Amino acid sequence: MFDKIIQIFKIKDIRNKVLFVLGAFAIFRLMANIPIPGVNPENLKDFFNQFQIFGLLNIFTGGALDRLSIVMLGLGPYITATIIFQLLTMIFPQLEEMYREEGEAGRQKFNQYCRIATVPLASLQGYAMLMLLQRQNVIEISSSTLLFTSILTITAGTLLLMWLGELISEKKIGEGVSLLIFAGIAADLPNNILQMIVGWDPAQLLSYLFFFAMSLMIITGVVIVTEGRRNIPVSYAKRVRGRMAYGGASTYLPLNINPAGVMPIIFALSILLLPSMIANFLGGAGGIIGSIAQKTGVFFQDPWVYGILYFVLVCLFTYFYTAITFDPQAIAENLQKMGGFVPGIRPGKSTANFLSFILNRILPFGALFLGTIAVMPSIVGGITGVMVFQFLIGGTSLLILVNVVLETMRQINAQLQMREYDTF
Repeated sequence: MFDKIIQIFKIKDIRNKVLFVLGAFAIFRLMANIPIPGVNPENLKDFFNQFQIFGLLNIFTGGALDRLSIVMLGLGPYITATIIFQLLTMIFPQLEEMYREEGEAGRQKFNQYCRIATVPLASLQGYAMLMLLQRQNVIEISSSTLLFTSILTITAGTLLLMWLGELISEKKIGEGVSLLIFAGIAADLPNNILQMIVGWDPAQLLSYLFFFAMSLMIITGVVIVTEGRRNIPVSYAKRVRGRMAYGGASTYLPLNINPAGVMPIIFALSILLLPSMIANFLGGAGGIIGSIAQKTGVFFQDPWVYGILYFVLVCLFTYFYTAITFDPQAIAENLQKMGGFVPGIRPGKSTANFLSFILNRILPFGALFLGTIAVMPSIVGGITGVMVFQFLIGGTSLLILVNVVLETMRQINAQLQMREYDTF
């Protein structure tokens, strides 16, 4: 491991990329500690104690929300815009054609639509949050000018994070959005550890030990499933050009047990938090709307309802995201163009059907695994009574941390190996 770190900092190109990412993290943490004007710290603390659902949202902003910083929304609006447009690809064939068939140019145009949609979503979400916080006496907005300025600042903060995330992605040592969420979660770990030490109770020693044992099992399961693959054998036909023979090699096509990675967790959480936020915003409206909003808020705050919906949404988004990002037909066509084939399977459509068949066999396990890990903290916390660890070694946070670390290490190793081949 230390040899890899030394090797990374010896190679100028990779060293500059790593330093750029660390610099982006530093900018993110700086912005997360710059509050918007008019905040009442004491009422803010009481607000987060009263509305536990915002505590879950806060872990994805690295504490930016409970400080009401200029990046208090994090990357939530951008993620929501991406979900909306990916859902629209299933409704509008033109969007699907642009996303799938127009190559890199189509992807860039699709991403541009997501960026544009982020602006109104961030503005609406910022306005809703400010109105809710003002009603709870957490923040004082004395004029419409201050309200407009605050919304503009919050929206600009989200767009700046989105821009930083895309710059990080361009460096090809990790996915920018996931890395920024990783930075937010990791930034709160020292505070969570301090809470664990302060809340230490010797009478619950067995519960603590059981919880740590379960946490180690979760970590092991996350690593095994994240790294698990179903290898499909692929052979290449031998071609003779002049006196040289090409091809004739045998390799394999790896299919991940969890092909969707960590994105279903992030998508499900964004969708699940939306009804609660709207209900809390409309709860003080009065009349029929206020009554419905209050009942909706109580319904979504029920632990059983929340756990079941979270599990179901994670499983559904695993299938959905895999269907968006993995195209068996395109893979089969590329194999056929390069002279590759799966032994015993005809090239073309038969290969695509075979890949779909294998994917449909391994995907249920990946979806159930993601859903189980997502709700595991609540289950273990309910059994042991040690709820202080729920966000410290929680399934959602843990899954994001482990996946991002593994993916980043994989991309860095790929760049190191590429340079070793060039040297050879």
